[in-house]
Amino acid sequence: MSETNFDETYDYIIVGSGSAGSVLADRLSADGQNQVLVLEFGGKDNSVYIQMPTAFSIPLNKPRFDWGFHTEREPGLNGRSIHQARGKVIGGSSSINGMAYVRGCAGDFEEWVEHGAEGWGYADVLPYFKRAEDCIYGDDDYRSTGGPVGVCNGNNMKNPLYRAFIEAGRQAGYGETKDYNGYRQEGFCRMDMSVRNGVRSSTANAYLKPALGRSNLNLQMHALTTRILMEGKKAVGVEYRKQGKNYRVAARKEVLLCASAFNSPKLLMLSGIGPAEHLKEMGIDVVHDLPGVGQNLHDHLEVWIQQTCTQKITLNSKLNPLAQLLIGAQWFFFKSGLGATNHFESNGYIRSRAGLKYPDLQYHFLAGAIAYDGSSAAEGHGFQAHLGANKPTSRGWLKLRSSDPEAPPRIFFNYLDTEEDKQAYRDGVRLTRELFAQPAFDPYRGEELMPGDKVQSDDEIDNWVADNAETAYHPCGSCRMGTDANAVVDPQCRVHGIENLRVVDSSIMPTVTNGNINAPTIMIGERAADMILGRSLLEPAQVPAFHMENWENSQRETEPKR
Repeated sequence: MSETNFDETYDYIIVGSGSAGSVLADRLSADGQNQVLVLEFGGKDNSVYIQMPTAFSIPLNKPRFDWGFHTEREPGLNGRSIHQARGKVIGGSSSINGMAYVRGCAGDFEEWVEHGAEGWGYADVLPYFKRAEDCIYGDDDYRSTGGPVGVCNGNNMKNPLYRAFIEAGRQAGYGETKDYNGYRQEGFCRMDMSVRNGVRSSTANAYLKPALGRSNLNLQMHALTTRILMEGKKAVGVEYRKQGKNYRVAARKEVLLCASAFNSPKLLMLSGIGPAEHLKEMGIDVVHDLPGVGQNLHDHLEVWIQQTCTQKITLNSKLNPLAQLLIGAQWFFFKSGLGATNHFESNGYIRSRAGLKYPDLQYHFLAGAIAYDGSSAAEGHGFQAHLGANKPTSRGWLKLRSSDPEAPPRIFFNYLDTEEDKQAYRDGVRLTRELFAQPAFDPYRGEELMPGDKVQSDDEIDNWVADNAETAYHPCGSCRMGTDANAVVDPQCRVHGIENLRVVDSSIMPTVTNGNINAPTIMIGERAADMILGRSLLEPAQVPAFHMENWENSQRETEPKR
């Protein structure tokens, strides 16, 4: 395929401007030596609903900003199909997410190495987490200042319920950690969010927009990438569609897929790279039989444990139009107040049972009783803990619906398929009830709203979770990194068996981290940038990481006070 067959030529073509794609756009274009093209199907992020942290639930349901994906009917969710919001805008899902900034714990990255992601252990990735962030709390062995992504605590836990949650965790015997993104994840702590000076610190704001002034970086918005162009088993460019016209663009060096856990495997398959039998069913010529493409798909689920609050101090009083107008005005003029926070200002990480070395349950605490997407709220006053069993063993798949690039893929997570995953929620619901029963909540605790007193047995909890669990919006794993026959990319993010093609996004995670995945996806982009440019990787950080001494035999540090 000669260059005369192409409309333009670049050194690197990046498909997707999301959490990893924007990082690559900045890092690959920084020295001015490479011509870089970024293709983004969405448009600009100049909406107050994106930039104002408190409004984050609104873009999740707007077709202008969301791809609008839905799963197949999920047996583990009693046959429900659930909405899987993904960002269709510059910054990708970092522009519509809840801004929770969670790196994961050391054990998550030890697990990656065990699954074949050699060189991605905790010591290896920590320097890249540090390079990415500008932490309001300052520098130490684990945290850093001066990076692109602003990290803070929002409204600094002014509502007393946030501190009550941390104190309850200590009273229940779990302990308090000073920094769950530092030495110790396990325990209860203030929560970090990706917000700078009261504004969402998306990768569009942090990386992409500051880089767009460079003459060697070109962003094409409203551009749907339809396939990777191949010469044999070498990626030579991409084809994309914009305003009804198709364009062919050559890549002198590499094509980089940063299109999400849904669209990256979809694009590989549309380009003839994937499970041969499925490609044949779709009428697509097989370029390379790679059976792992679209497999190993998994996600985090969440349920909300809600309590009535006996004091009128919760966010439920701020849902009327006048209160929202005042919150919006304070944010618009001063970038402060309740508009400058995602309202998840304290959190916790615990182990669901003895015998686990690292936490598998995550809590986000909210000083209100409100659905994550803002669709419903409890009457009166309440508070809630979002409970996630974050180390699922169930695995699903992603397949093509047809060979039409505009058709959404078929998505099946197979949620709660294993007994282990169900048991984690049974344990989690009971442990959360115990947490809310601690003395710290005595001044505030009313009746339980969800699940409610009638949900007690294993079967009742199983049914309640199946009826009420929602995605935490953390899909990953569908282009798994590793060296075995079912891996899709190697530890350099290169697609097995294909030249000049890498996948750099959450789809390459072998297993999901214990927490929100935006920070790890940014880290993947940072580390992959050095690999792509052929630079020496940052020196591994040889620092200690916490785990409970008696983890084999104890579920928590000390026995609860009552």
